[in-house]
Amino acid sequence: MQGEDDLRGLAKIMEFMRTVSILLVLMHCYWFCYGFFKEEQWTLSIIDKVLGNFQRTAGLFSHTLYTKLFALVLLALSCLGSKGVKNEKITWIKIYIALTIGFVFFFLNTPLLRLPVEMATFLYIFTLSLGYISLLMAGVWMSRLLKNNLMDDVFNTENESFMQETQLMQNEYSVNLPTKFWYQKKQHNGWINIVNPFRATIVLGTPGSGKSYAIVNNYIKQQIEKGFSMYIYDFKFDDLSTIAYNHLLKHTDKYKVKPKFYIINFDDPRRSHRCNPINPDFMTDISDAYESAYTIMLNLNRSWIQKQGDFFVESPIILLAAIIWFLKIYDNGKYCTFPHAIELLNKKYADVFTILTTYSELENYLSPFMDAWQGGAQDQLQGQIASAKIPLSRMISPQLYWVMTGDDFSLDINNPKEPKILCVGNNPDRQNIYSAALGLYNSRIVKLINKKGQLKSSVIIDELPTIYFRGLDNLIATARSNKVAVCLGFQDYSQLTRDYGDKESKVIQNTVGNIFSGQVVGETAKSLSERFGKILQRRQSMTINRNDKSTSISTQLESLIPASKISTLTQGMFVGAVSDNFDERIEQKIFHAEIVVDNEKVAAETKTYQKIPEILSFVNEQGEDMMKAEIEANYKQIKQDIIGIVSAELERIKNDPDLQHLVPKTDDKKSNTPK
Repeated sequence: MQGEDDLRGLAKIMEFMRTVSILLVLMHCYWFCYGFFKEEQWTLSIIDKVLGNFQRTAGLFSHTLYTKLFALVLLALSCLGSKGVKNEKITWIKIYIALTIGFVFFFLNTPLLRLPVEMATFLYIFTLSLGYISLLMAGVWMSRLLKNNLMDDVFNTENESFMQETQLMQNEYSVNLPTKFWYQKKQHNGWINIVNPFRATIVLGTPGSGKSYAIVNNYIKQQIEKGFSMYIYDFKFDDLSTIAYNHLLKHTDKYKVKPKFYIINFDDPRRSHRCNPINPDFMTDISDAYESAYTIMLNLNRSWIQKQGDFFVESPIILLAAIIWFLKIYDNGKYCTFPHAIELLNKKYADVFTILTTYSELENYLSPFMDAWQGGAQDQLQGQIASAKIPLSRMISPQLYWVMTGDDFSLDINNPKEPKILCVGNNPDRQNIYSAALGLYNSRIVKLINKKGQLKSSVIIDELPTIYFRGLDNLIATARSNKVAVCLGFQDYSQLTRDYGDKESKVIQNTVGNIFSGQVVGETAKSLSERFGKILQRRQSMTINRNDKSTSISTQLESLIPASKISTLTQGMFVGAVSDNFDERIEQKIFHAEIVVDNEKVAAETKTYQKIPEILSFVNEQGEDMMKAEIEANYKQIKQDIIGIVSAELERIKNDPDLQHLVPKTDDKKSNTPK
């Protein structure tokens, strides 16, 4: 009750001051237009005495400006304390217009002496009144103005803007991206600081969102500048490879030991080094052969990824693993290459099993096949073998055989004595064939680089779902201490789940410390929005009835970056979160900003780029191009090697009395069917 009484008392004071202000304006008109009122005999002696006393005591009417100012002050005070019904249609523009009109007509009007007295008096009083009313309206509108009207921000942009990192934080491993972001109705310059790239990075975004241009390319450039060895999976060869090659040319001085640049490219043998991914020197156990076989078969049959452990999935993998290990132990691994394994698998299975079963290391691996063979289950056995033969037969290619049978370099890319930048190129038109072979390189590299005492290294894979990367989840989880930075680019989580299976996809999503996302939709956008958390936001509600209008403003926890915002991001705009270190704390890890790319600088750099040179020339002394002939010769030599191995092994078994019982007895008509 006391509060209501105080408000009523304040309202009466305001009304009194406004009344006095109006009386002053009327007295002003009477005093300064006295000649007109006297001529019309509209004067009163008592009013004349009152005004005379005012003039003598305070000099209030000694100049027109004094009365106007005093009246304006009282008007302003009366409006300042008044409580009006808020109106969202009242804007500062309307208030400024009313104030301008008021000041012009109220202060700048003077009696026009050239006009007749009646007309001059009428115009003076009219303009003075118009100016006063305009000022009064402006004052009333100010009291009714709905401050911080949230209805003006229909997309809730201001509520969902937040302060981001503006300080550049660099260290010997960091990747730093300049940004621009919106906060408190202003654009600010900021930085995304990936101070710990070894906690892995995911880059998401629909095609055209700018993930490669703004992020992946910067990762390659900055990590080369900081002396990283690097493995790059270039799905659209040679986009990323050209950037890496040219940037390495400019920054070889950043390495203690000058790194070498290597390429694996099945499309053009002239621009490809040769490398044997199952080099026997790097296989120490039969489990390494199993890992290689596993990677190859799952890349060729993506549906098998979600059926791991099934009999008809494991059988062909085990058979291929046994063949690879046989080639490893035969003749000191002279023929241990992937093409030789394919060719041996395609020989008569009676001969293959006869040879393999003579080696004690392979007995356990081959027991399911031997049970089927000895039990007369030829149909089952043929089905198991066909599951391995059919997909691998797609990989029979002279060019692929050429690349995978040489030994130009080893896959230990982060060897401090021989650092390497390795780019492997795929082709969207042949990805189903090439992905299996490239996946084999991937699986071997994962094993070789995740070791202590090696050089800091980076694994950059753009368009991850186009290839099955065996052991990727384990690499992310364990390689941080070995200074291996992983950067994965793909379009959205559903794509990863489709090609890697739900379990492995979830592990990859949940173990990554740094995440970037351009425009993504659906479940991916919702998942990211939940990851970024919530922020305290203001909410406004308005009630309008016939007599009154009420507005209430409340606060509520809402998504910091809603899924709807993530699904409508502009090209170059990214949301995400970064991780920090014990001694390098980042207060604001979440960002929603445009990554700034100097387009002119990038265009100028691109113009100066050199093409990746030819690595091998097939031209002979006579100037003839012998590429096709040499590749065909290598292809035929591999086939001949396997024929020789099979013949020599069968001869060995035939001449060994202890092994003669293993030689299959065949019909003349059905030489491939054991009895």
